[in-house]
Amino acid sequence: MSIEVGSKVQGKVTGITNFGAFVELPGGTTGLVHISEVADSYVKDVNDHLKVGDQVEVKVISEKDGKTALSIKKAIDRPERPTSSYSKRPQGQGRGAGHSKNAGSKGSFKSKENFEDKLSRFLKTSEENLSTLNRNTGAKQGGRGGRRG
Repeated sequence: MSIEVGSKVQGKVTGITNFGAFVELPGGTTGLVHISEVADSYVKDVNDHLKVGDQVEVKVISEKDGKTALSIKKAIDRPERPTSSYSKRPQGQGRGAGHSKNAGSKGSFKSKENFEDKLSRFLKTSEENLSTLNRNTGAKQGGRGGRRG
């Protein structure tokens, strides 16, 4: 019996590895829930979230060459989030307000900065950071060819 991609089904955890968990589906087929699909939060160890024998609801996300990819986090129904979280906030209350370089003037940060501007700003700050780092660590380094007094 083939499970349809996109469907939600109940399954039983049959094995746990360091990269995910194997889940037995109705009809006797087995699929893998990758560690990145176990929970919404970061999962360091699958054993912290699942145990062999647990009944779980999974969503079938793909099936290729007899291998079924499953997701626990996509099987959980969540209400839709608004498309733009900035549109509902009063001016000056958005993310980063008071934390940008232009914190003195409310809402004056650039909302549409093109790629070239971002790249040049990144390169400038990177060069400044590297020169500061080299200045601070240059005298501390020893080894061949270093300054000797």
